[in-house]
Amino acid sequence: MDLTHGGVTIALELKRESDRVLAWDIYGTLGEDDLKLLTDNGIELVTGPDTGSPVIAPVHCPLERTDMTHHEITGRLLESWKRSAKIPLVEVTGVKGKTSTVWILREILRDLQPLILSSLGSYAGDDLLKRDISITPANMIETVRLAGECDCRTAIFEVSLGGTGLADVGVLTNIAEDYPIRQGTSSASRAKSQIFRSRRVCCEYGAFRRYYDRFWDITNTFSVTDDRACVHASDVEYGLESTSATLIIDGLETLKGDVIETEFSVETFAPAEHHLQNVLAGVSAALTLGKDPKRIQEGLRNFRGIPGRTSIREFNGTTIIEEINPGLNVRAVEYSLEMVEKLTDPVVIIGGRYGVTCEEIDEERLIRTLKGSDLQFIFVDELGYSLMKGMGIDAVYFRRPEDALRIAMKHDTVLMIYRSVYGDLTRR
Repeated sequence: MDLTHGGVTIALELKRESDRVLAWDIYGTLGEDDLKLLTDNGIELVTGPDTGSPVIAPVHCPLERTDMTHHEITGRLLESWKRSAKIPLVEVTGVKGKTSTVWILREILRDLQPLILSSLGSYAGDDLLKRDISITPANMIETVRLAGECDCRTAIFEVSLGGTGLADVGVLTNIAEDYPIRQGTSSASRAKSQIFRSRRVCCEYGAFRRYYDRFWDITNTFSVTDDRACVHASDVEYGLESTSATLIIDGLETLKGDVIETEFSVETFAPAEHHLQNVLAGVSAALTLGKDPKRIQEGLRNFRGIPGRTSIREFNGTTIIEEINPGLNVRAVEYSLEMVEKLTDPVVIIGGRYGVTCEEIDEERLIRTLKGSDLQFIFVDELGYSLMKGMGIDAVYFRRPEDALRIAMKHDTVLMIYRSVYGDLTRR
């Protein structure tokens, strides 16, 4: 079920081993090309569940009965690949910070030419396999197929709403907002518990204590501020270009069963606390894999942020900080506003679009945050218009972000907080 979120890929893979596969386009989004692809491969299209057939559906799908999730079937379909490839696999899930964590890990593990699935594309080492690809679990299958016989010696897959059970190391970045799924009958935290089917898990300490402490025997925790975590930071000096910190490793267990007690300094791009938390997620995973701290330090020095999340550039004397994210959340906005308040002559462009991801931003909470700030705001696009009206103010508003940026360039510092897929924005 659900041909929108990877069902076509799963159906085609299942047809390799089963005589009869049924596909239900429950959301009515199937395009003509995919319809022809399915029928040409002998897959039957149905308009409801077949009483004699096991039901395979995404964890968020509002059904009375599901026999196997898309995560579970993806894990089963890739078992033979995992056995033959004989490479360590990392799966990264969480509410926020997934993509950044994947790209931090990519730098740390660069010597292994990692196979990557992320919301910024699929890669085999430095070779782009596919640009526009979602992080639904089925696209792990597509990434593996696209890579073919690549010389990748590790794999890092960003996965929405959980894990497949294939991972040697699962990473749960956070539960920044525990939003409802399945028409309110389940939640993000419950769906993401699938990541604990991994051999070992690295989990943000707050989320672990609140939702997952029953998995203590397989979990390494990380936290920027809580020294009870296996990996935590001290002596943090935040900077716009580079942040330095000492990382304290206390009781982290590797895949081989070694327990690490050490500390080392790092310098990397992490201008605010939520960025540093992503760094700790990546460090925890690398240590769990058995990577040497010196290699971790080198990888972090080479990480300079990523387009489509947080990046910084200079233009005609103005510092432009971009927070362009399809999964923008209020806590990340709060961190960004705290960061820019300390800089010279700041202005904030804020807005974006609806319908970019399954969950929308908490506008009421965001409006309260903006009302409590003394910063100057320029509102943009449909989200910006709604925020401006919700605040009950007459403010500067533009439909197009590029028009807002032209006005904002009169300031020394511009923070652009925009809810969008980065590729969509750059094509405008």
